[in-house]
Amino acid sequence: MHDYDVLIIGGGAAGLMCAFTAGRRGLRVAVIEHANRVGKKILMSGGGRCNFTNTGTTPANYLSGNPHFCKSALARYTPWHFIEMVERHRIAYHEKELGQLFCDESSKLIVKMLMDECTAAGVRVLTSCGVDRVEAMGERDFRVHTAAGTFRAPALVVATGGLSIPSMGATGFGYELARSFGHAVLPTRAGLVPLTLSGTHQQRFAELSGVAFPVTAEANGASFSNQMLITHRGLSGPSILQISSFWQPGDALVLDLLPGLDALDFLEAQRAARPAAMLHTVLAEVLPKRFAQRLCEVWLTDRPMKQFTPPQLREAAALLQRFPVTASGTEGYRTAEVTLGGVDTHELSSTTMESRRVPGLYFVGEVVDVTGWLGGYNFQWAWAAGHACGGAVCA
Repeated sequence: MHDYDVLIIGGGAAGLMCAFTAGRRGLRVAVIEHANRVGKKILMSGGGRCNFTNTGTTPANYLSGNPHFCKSALARYTPWHFIEMVERHRIAYHEKELGQLFCDESSKLIVKMLMDECTAAGVRVLTSCGVDRVEAMGERDFRVHTAAGTFRAPALVVATGGLSIPSMGATGFGYELARSFGHAVLPTRAGLVPLTLSGTHQQRFAELSGVAFPVTAEANGASFSNQMLITHRGLSGPSILQISSFWQPGDALVLDLLPGLDALDFLEAQRAARPAAMLHTVLAEVLPKRFAQRLCEVWLTDRPMKQFTPPQLREAAALLQRFPVTASGTEGYRTAEVTLGGVDTHELSSTTMESRRVPGLYFVGEVVDVTGWLGGYNFQWAWAAGHACGGAVCA
């Protein structure tokens, strides 16, 4: 039997943050990770450079069945707190766009920083250590049975992540554990994920794979302006990944193909200035040439600008600014960056992450029903939730 003050199942962003925050308080902490190394999603994020936070983080950047839940933790551990630690470890970073901060070199530096903090705080980290079962022997007496023996502690933190990217070791273990302790788990689905097209819709875009351009994607009252990428299976790129968290099969999805431009004003001006120019030639001024060509082959009539009547121009402009997309689904957890849904936050303390049902049981990070936008927000939630829990556990 290995005795600790705090046991943390999961060595990802939230688990490691929680571990050294608790360890700094003099608590004996052990992190149990089933994979062969900690921080796998950190390592692969941001193309290997880790988009570790976003300086514009607010509670409005998160989806949850309980939208007020994230406020306390985010207010007490801000992006600037994490940036201070990054700078203290002399990790060079830069802002890419929209407040997104990335490492100049490698995401390995973020994992090393977290592990160095764990070492300094006396945290024991076990990898390749699968959990066989978890028991509560009584109030604040948890037993975690693993291949490396049985661990006992008065506090258990579940930081097992979600279902996204199973190739990285993601499983539904945290949700099963929550249910076994009587917690409600809200339905889960893939978020920040490419959308798929099928049938005629896919055929119309098939030859355009690799074409990218800025759009505004809108669904269910949410809209995001950024790049869209046409793939061999459907649509991707930041604007599509963002809207995917708000869209579900059967929902309407529309694209403004000319964000920041009044399509009717543009077409009228072009008709006046270049009456003999073909529509696809005009559209190629503001859209990728191949996409403009396909628009005119399938959705619009290609003819000289002077031949368009005012109603026909208005119709063309309306299509350009409210282009309907019939997506069939998503790429699923295989490529999803996050999992929407999870442990119901109504049954957790927003200040400590402790269960309201089982004293000494805590849930942090992606396993909880809090999901951020694309752009560093999910890491900031992991840091904030881990810090809130680590500062409160065993208090």
